[in-house]
Amino acid sequence: MAAVTRHWSAAGLAARATTLRGGRADLAALTLGMLSAAALPPIFALPVLLIAVPGLLLLIGAAPGPAVAVRRGFWFGFGCHLIGLYWITEAILVEAAQFWWLVPLAVPALSALLALFIAAACGVARLARPGWPRVFALAGGWVLADLARQFVLTGFPWNLWGSDWEFPGRLGDVFIQAAALVGVHGLTLATMLLAATPLLGRVWRVAGLALLAAWAGFGLVRLAQPLPPGPGLTAVLVQGDVAEGQKWSRTLALEIFQRYLALTREGVATAGPGPKVVVWPETASPFLLATDPGARQAISAAAGGAPALVGAVRFGRDNRPRNSLFALVGDGTVAAVYDKWHLVPFGEYQPDWLPLPIQLVPGGGFVPGPGPRTLDVPGLPPVGPLICYEAIFPHQVVNEADRPDWMVNITNDAWFGRSTGPRQHLAAARMRAVEEGLPLVRAANTGISAVFDARGHEVARLGLERAGVVVAPVGGALPPTPFARFGLVIPFGLALFSLAAGLVGGRVGGRP
Repeated sequence: MAAVTRHWSAAGLAARATTLRGGRADLAALTLGMLSAAALPPIFALPVLLIAVPGLLLLIGAAPGPAVAVRRGFWFGFGCHLIGLYWITEAILVEAAQFWWLVPLAVPALSALLALFIAAACGVARLARPGWPRVFALAGGWVLADLARQFVLTGFPWNLWGSDWEFPGRLGDVFIQAAALVGVHGLTLATMLLAATPLLGRVWRVAGLALLAAWAGFGLVRLAQPLPPGPGLTAVLVQGDVAEGQKWSRTLALEIFQRYLALTREGVATAGPGPKVVVWPETASPFLLATDPGARQAISAAAGGAPALVGAVRFGRDNRPRNSLFALVGDGTVAAVYDKWHLVPFGEYQPDWLPLPIQLVPGGGFVPGPGPRTLDVPGLPPVGPLICYEAIFPHQVVNEADRPDWMVNITNDAWFGRSTGPRQHLAAARMRAVEEGLPLVRAANTGISAVFDARGHEVARLGLERAGVVVAPVGGALPPTPFARFGLVIPFGLALFSLAAGLVGGRVGGRP
């Protein structure tokens, strides 16, 4: 009996992990990577990282050299992203008749590409000595790899482990406050270090508990501070719940438009007197607002003359489309236009850096805008727009030189059904509010529409696949956070220090 107990103890499992070779070790890495994805929103099974990260470290340590560690890291990353990105298949199935052949290819191919970043971190970690140096090297290398994939090939910073702490309600509010200091990448670094403590000695475990306590304490103290008063503005978020297959139907265009107008009138009536702003989701208008004054006037009339921020397609002088947000005032006058600048590769445009034998995006897709902007709209405090995908990029969401008082995120998550995709997208938007210290309102076509204050606390929401309105006040803005002022330099510096400490640790002053 004692032998059986030892066989299944932590020490016994660790000993077995170090004996795995070849395909069995790769399979173990793949399994651990898939397990780690359960910590991501909306499941938040954070304790699985106490198994996945130590298991990965054991496999790295048992590798005969960095090349094998890279391979095992690849399989871990592949498993993590394969589960974490499965929801992309939902978008392909919307147009299954044309792109059915992409179903078994798209998610595995993207997962393999993203796994290369984790593989590189694991290869570097193998160069460090066992124990805390390897833990620090892996954590630092991992975060540096995450920072790199925010920019490489236009970037895709999804499945960031810092978002694992965005639990619903008060608990999540507490733990995400540190993002105001270090951003979501900094939270990922702390997550990696804490998850590795089961492999380390008692002193390191106590240090990990102290870090966790300080982390929670900072969040509690920050939440206890009063927020500045808001601008006295009520947001009316309109969620039309239009299925993606119907969105561009010419026969349904008028019906969809009238649905949005009716919901707008309902929301404005619910909001009552006082300053208001009406927000429609990404490409909500089936009509081209730039050239359709009748549609603009109808929207402004439904809004009761209040400013309206409306998602719609527009065509530039080059006759190419833009994914845009229109700011309408008065009787439908266009006060400002914002064009989405961070476009989705192979979804919104066909990139030149990966030529394909077929044209996935007709006509090459959308043309990108110039970058983050602050819109000055009569009747509104300065606002920073984000269209859909743009909300996932830390410190690339507002013009810090012309800081807005609030952010508006319009999106269309109808592509992804009831999968984890819309929920993870919402979590990204929530994190941006904390990082920037700015309130954020989010209007989504089929959900999830929500309002967050400047500390990421959810004020109101409307769930998936429901037509309706969210009416809630826009909160006050905090002074620029350290992360808003210094941006990605902070997590980059922390990650670089962690990596350097791991590679040097134990090599100076004799024995490790």
